[in-house]
Amino acid sequence: MATTDRQATTLALAHALSAAERGLAVIPLARTKLPALRSPHRDDPSPPPCHGECGRFGHGVYDASTDPHRIRELFAAAPWATGYGIACGLQPHHLIGIDLDTKTGTDSSAALRELALRHLFTIPATVVVLTPSGGRHLWLTGPPDVVVPNSAGRLAPGIDIRGAGGYLVGPGSRTDHGVYSTAPGSAHLAPAPCPAPLLHLLLPPPRTHHPTPSSTGRHGQGLVHFVLAAHEGQRNTRLFWAACRAYENGIGPDLSNALVDAAVRTGLTEREARSTIASAARMTGERR
Repeated sequence: MATTDRQATTLALAHALSAAERGLAVIPLARTKLPALRSPHRDDPSPPPCHGECGRFGHGVYDASTDPHRIRELFAAAPWATGYGIACGLQPHHLIGIDLDTKTGTDSSAALRELALRHLFTIPATVVVLTPSGGRHLWLTGPPDVVVPNSAGRLAPGIDIRGAGGYLVGPGSRTDHGVYSTAPGSAHLAPAPCPAPLLHLLLPPPRTHHPTPSSTGRHGQGLVHFVLAAHEGQRNTRLFWAACRAYENGIGPDLSNALVDAAVRTGLTEREARSTIASAARMTGERR
């Protein structure tokens, strides 16, 4: 690897470790902005639905961590990495990224201002990251019991949302198109809370689900194992995600106790776990 690439990897690791000190879970990225580590299941004829339960690296944001030792291991496994991604939706910040793109030919900043006027909110002072293409990433935080999904152009043309399961390219990352940097005057800021009217716009409408007779089966056991595999900082998010899938598939009431037990084993209290599952039930429109 060229000296410049080694320097880029060293800088990326340093920036990633600094972000982790602020409670932001990170993964190494290649120059393409994609996760630097490929899936360990890529050659399997029938790849399992694995989010890291196998214990190997290569599961994208599910590898993300704030643990310096684990982060060093991730970068050691990807010595070609020149950047880092910051996983959204995880504790303690529950990060939401507002990606204002410039490549669509639309004025995404004007579109966001129009939405703010129409729905009576203002974007607070927060971290802003400048992209090599001239776009901007606004960092906001969400409530701990709300999962904001990823979306592209749903809010307005040129505005993409990075939520749970997504990631933002961290400042200091080098890509094929240039370097990501923090906007002047925002580097010292913490991500600001997302305004309530904007948060409402980011969430999909509740779905009315009509349960059909079903047993928990392998799918239910998979959701339980998904919760059990949570690292610190992922426990509440993983439990919420699993509970949402359980209620959407009509097995929420049958699986809730097993999910609570799994969450308690990862370190959550029973009260926290039941509160998160209740939030998932409300989010999916479940009537109990």
